[in-house]
Amino acid sequence: MITIALSKGRIFEETRPLLAAAGIHPAEDPEASRKLIILTNREDVRLLIVRATDVPTYVQHGGADMGIAGKDVLIEHGGDGLYQPLDLRIARCQMMVAVREGYDYAGRVKEGARIRVATKYVNTAREHFASKGVHVDLIKLYGSMELAPLVGLADAIVDLVSTGGTLKANGLVAVEHITNISSRLVVNQASLKTKRKLLQPVFDVFAGAIKE
Repeated sequence: MITIALSKGRIFEETRPLLAAAGIHPAEDPEASRKLIILTNREDVRLLIVRATDVPTYVQHGGADMGIAGKDVLIEHGGDGLYQPLDLRIARCQMMVAVREGYDYAGRVKEGARIRVATKYVNTAREHFASKGVHVDLIKLYGSMELAPLVGLADAIVDLVSTGGTLKANGLVAVEHITNISSRLVVNQASLKTKRKLLQPVFDVFAGAIKE
């Protein structure tokens, strides 16, 4: 039995064609079902529906044999104990620094000012600003990041940006690119050894689908 950890939403929808290419079809739509374990047309494959941030944890500790997680989640998790054989090139976006319109971010950085930054990607933000020698106070939030500069909670935010529409709607602008984000295949290292015959065909199909 192979257990694959997935999260609902964009990642699942963009993973569906890869699963189909591997001959794996969910018995139910996770978006409509309340079930957290979804069976498939294959008796040897089931899907585990978890929060995106929990995918690496389930895979690392053996709750799932493999999973699909964004690079943003993996950076925060640390990736310890995980094999990451494939960049699936799905759910693409960018990790950016953004500020309210009119805020002189470049000027503040140049003068060595201490900047307050709101984000849920604390590790990513810390490493980025440390590499630039910028002094920051990090404020961890779990959502609605765009509010922070608008109400004076922070000078800047570090967040994922896809189209930029949410930033624009809230009077914010992206001022610095941190890294490109996409979703990766992650595999439990023990499962890789004990279930390779079951896992390898899935890896091969995914890899072939990416190249197309």
